[in-house]
Amino acid sequence: MTRYLISFDDGAMTFPEEELPEVAEASLEVVRKARDAAVWVFGGGLERQQASVVSTDGTVTNGPYPETKAVLGGFAIIDVPSREDALEWAAKIAAACRCAQEVREIMADPTV
Repeated sequence: MTRYLISFDDGAMTFPEEELPEVAEASLEVVRKARDAAVWVFGGGLERQQASVVSTDGTVTNGPYPETKAVLGGFAIIDVPSREDALEWAAKIAAACRCAQEVREIMADPTV
């Protein structure tokens, strides 16, 4: 099995705010299905623009950042047999969240 990161950018969810409960329930349903299928590893939404950047010298810069900086809005990590399976789960998440999803393979760690 291979792990994949499925993610979307902050601001990609552009539906009206009053639809948030419906979108949240649809998203949770996909998570339930992924758990039932034993492919869910971990995931969640991220607080908007609240990242801290730690430089190589240890200097910490805290957000919020200007709107021009790309920021991750949410993610899921799944463990599936193939990229095609990952793309199918990403399609389910995209439909539930009402926004496009990026899919990236997580490099295997041979020591784990």
